[in-house]
Amino acid sequence: MRLLARKTDNRDVTSLVVPTAVLSRARRTVDAYRTLTGADVDAGELVAGRAGLLGLTPHGQVSAGRATRLLRARDGWCALTLSRSEDVDAVPAMLQSDAVGDDPWPDVEAWVAENDVADVTERGRLLGLPVAALAETPAEPPKVYPFGAGTKPRGTRDLLVVDLSVMWAGPLCGHLLALAGATVVKVESVTRPDGARSGSPAFFDWLNGRKLSYVVDFDKPARLQALLAAADVVIESSRPAALARRGLGPTNVSPRDGRVWLRITGHGTEGDRANWVAFGDDAAVSGGLVCGSDDAPAFCGDAIADPLTGLHAAVAVAQSLRSGGGELIEISMAAVAATYAAMPRKPETSCTATPHVTTHAAALGADNETVELLITEKRFASC
Repeated sequence: MRLLARKTDNRDVTSLVVPTAVLSRARRTVDAYRTLTGADVDAGELVAGRAGLLGLTPHGQVSAGRATRLLRARDGWCALTLSRSEDVDAVPAMLQSDAVGDDPWPDVEAWVAENDVADVTERGRLLGLPVAALAETPAEPPKVYPFGAGTKPRGTRDLLVVDLSVMWAGPLCGHLLALAGATVVKVESVTRPDGARSGSPAFFDWLNGRKLSYVVDFDKPARLQALLAAADVVIESSRPAALARRGLGPTNVSPRDGRVWLRITGHGTEGDRANWVAFGDDAAVSGGLVCGSDDAPAFCGDAIADPLTGLHAAVAVAQSLRSGGGELIEISMAAVAATYAAMPRKPETSCTATPHVTTHAAALGADNETVELLITEKRFASC
């Protein structure tokens, strides 16, 4: 089966419609980040940035990126994302049918219509698919846990941030911290680099152009453990067990006073939710952040749970540093979306802000030597 999601670099001005209340709250959050860090950030650019760079607009129940659909089930609405080749390949197993065409969506829509939402999401999640029931996730703030010793209040400038995250929400958080003066190291696996590298160069440059690129073998973790031990801030978006089994989890790394460890997830870390896969559009649906009506919901913005989560994650890190750090912060994309879903859907406003990308992201592993020197400097500075 062919992969349905297509990527383009259309740079025409794109109008992205979102609820006015959602954009207003994002602007207030940006104001809070500016107050904490001094970084000059535009909320409209964060929300509409990818759409502007790629020329994307949502089409009702088809997402702006075209990979996610809102689907009517027998008793409600759900969302399914088919952005990866393995997602498309799993469709016959979900439908329990070998008679699925090159375009699986008609068969998916017909099958979902004959089933309850709970059955659709359960089947999809057993197969590792990004699937969500509309408004299944309640709103909640980031969860913050004590994590080692605190230190004096600090800003972000000149701190070492290790960004293990991929795709959008986590890398955006790293980008915002870089704008606030942090030295941000983007870490990628030598065998599985960030999938966003194979997408739009402009989008990848926007999120990662201010970062150093460090490539490692995650199955030989000694070098990465040394980097994490030197970090003031760590950003990760993996399932917790994936890092822990390699000795790279927050409790496996040598402690550092004031360190802030940020964990971004799709649906949280409790119970089965820890294993649920999520992307920005289906996570938004899970939190209930949609446009349209209850009878005919439509996608809100472009994968909007991603930029909102990245923004709120950066604020959470800056606040933690201001209070001395020494904290583990967990933030869920679906829960962030749910906090915005409580706001009025009408009126709506148009976002047309497109990032002006001037810096190319470093080639994979281009800064390994520089990062090794940073590790050494940090080690001697703490002695």
